Amino acid sequence: MTERPITPVGTAGAAARAAHDTPAEPDQPAPAAYRWRWTALVALLTAEAMNLLDATIVQVAGPVIRADLGGPAAAIPWYSAAYTLAFALGLLTAARLGDIAGRRRVFRIGVTAFALTSLACALTPTTTALIGMRAAQGAAAALIIPQTFGLIRAMFDGDELPKALGAIGPVMGLSAVLGPVVGGVLTHADLLGTSWRAVFLVNLPLAAVVLAITPRLREDRAPVRPRLDPTGTALAMTGTALLVCPLAVGTGAPGATAWVAAGLGAIVLIVFTAHQRRAAAAGRTPLVEPSLLRGRVFPAALASSTLFFAVMSGVVITVVLHLELGLHTGPLTAGLTLLPWSAGLAVASWAAGSHLVPRYGTRVLHAGIATLAAGLAAAALVYRTAPAGHFPLGLLFALALAGLGVGLFTPPFFTVALSRVSPQETGSAAGLLNAVQQLGGTLGVAVVGGVYLTGDGAGQAAGLSAQHALGTAGALLAATAPAVWAMIARPNRSGAGRQRRPLT
Repeated sequence: MTERPITPVGTAGAAARAAHDTPAEPDQPAPAAYRWRWTALVALLTAEAMNLLDATIVQVAGPVIRADLGGPAAAIPWYSAAYTLAFALGLLTAARLGDIAGRRRVFRIGVTAFALTSLACALTPTTTALIGMRAAQGAAAALIIPQTFGLIRAMFDGDELPKALGAIGPVMGLSAVLGPVVGGVLTHADLLGTSWRAVFLVNLPLAAVVLAITPRLREDRAPVRPRLDPTGTALAMTGTALLVCPLAVGTGAPGATAWVAAGLGAIVLIVFTAHQRRAAAAGRTPLVEPSLLRGRVFPAALASSTLFFAVMSGVVITVVLHLELGLHTGPLTAGLTLLPWSAGLAVASWAAGSHLVPRYGTRVLHAGIATLAAGLAAAALVYRTAPAGHFPLGLLFALALAGLGVGLFTPPFFTVALSRVSPQETGSAAGLLNAVQQLGGTLGVAVVGGVYLTGDGAGQAAGLSAQHALGTAGALLAATAPAVWAMIARPNRSGAGRQRRPLT
């Protein structure tokens, strides 16, 4: 199939799309004349990065937190899992709240709640209280993230829209891998004696800056104001919890109970899908727009996102576990080891968004997967050949190569995934994409990290465990490739489904 470059979203038929967008408030300028839109974009991306960093920032600090607060070793995974679970569970409803009450309003409420819960996490005296506050912090993050997509689309149009949307992918990807780096540096620095508490206190100045800029945001709502769907919300939360919780609580490979619960979760989510279709057919407002699931582009994007972010989180947790448990290094070493991964991701994201995607289009997605696969293979080889008990220096090169692959993948992925989403579908699309990203990250930590922990040891045994874990990540990456192909393959000419704006 001949690939063509992705052209800017919304340039074709912009006037028709504008007719469906929420009209600007009388005291607000139109998007084309909105002078503050780039400053507002920085605020939105800062809030997104802040929330996504907190999904992984305690991975390196976890052992230090346990040493300070006490509690069983089994509590360590819940420092992250409580956050990501509440995050994933709240995303769909939070996206709908933005459609109803206004995305700027919900965004401001979420940022305020996130700052307060971050302070509560930093001041918590017990493990149980920290896990509870992490869940509340994840719920606050769920209020923020879905609103960014709609607010960006409200502020940008024409050639500027794909540039603004294209910034989301690198921010999401970089935030996902910078969490352990930032957590390791802040914990080791022990600023003013705060130790691990600094990983939460750092959110306070960031939230203050974002809140200072939010009055410049342009309010946005769904063109047709929907209603909440309590039954759909309950089904979605139950099904997601059954999928995630059993996989997050273990310290090894998921057992039979976990897989039974995951199967029940899948059944509940099938019932949820049927309920959404019935609600739409009856004229009620479903939690998720069923039109998003028609055709193959967006469903394939959801599958691709789940698998790809599972690979990302799986690689990060493998490196951290090998260094801290296998080689007994400190959190600073574990965090800094991931810097080549983050640097490669940043460089490739910039190159892809600015030069490669406009010229080569969706072929950049394939290049990203191939480069990431090469990085995983190189890392496995390093673990196999490194002397027992020594830091594997070759891992730095392998992680840089893998980071380049991630950076090549994320900008075109999010551009393609969102390019055919209509204004009415924006809230549902944002909630779904972010929910499956969090689910993928949780599955990566549970499954890939579980493979490492089942063979945990020291020296050469730890290296063998890391090889097995990276092999599992490679299998997940191999499953990502056909999902990506389904997302970008040219549709047939039967005309099935409703008409959408073309990619090319």
